[in-house]
Amino acid sequence: QVQLVESGGGLVQAGGSLRLSCAASGTIFSINVMGWYRQAPGKQRELVARITDGGSTSYADSVKGRFTISRDNAKNTVYLQMNSLKPEDTAVYYCNVNNAITTWGTEHDSWGQGTQVTVSS
Repeated sequence: QVQLVESGGGLVQAGGSLRLSCAASGTIFSINVMGWYRQAPGKQRELVARITDGGSTSYADSVKGRFTISRDNAKNTVYLQMNSLKPEDTAVYYCNVNNAITTWGTEHDSWGQGTQVTVSS
């Protein structure tokens, strides 16, 4: 299993910023897709942003223009810069990795434990 550790969540006021980080552990040769999902209480988990090994990005419409996803392949880390935060961004944010090539084989889908982001009005 690929171990994913998220950090950077917290409590901020509306209009503020947070930067989330997710580091994948172990000796990993490559990761096809890294992304961030979020889940608010009583709602389904939704895709926030994703980035491929080629640098292609996609975003949920609700965060376009405010969030930026990036990755550092040397560190096997993905980041989510969140600006102009809104109360509706409040959720647990989960790191996701698809198709990681590791020393022990290919892992198709890995999840972090999540980090809480709370935006107050």
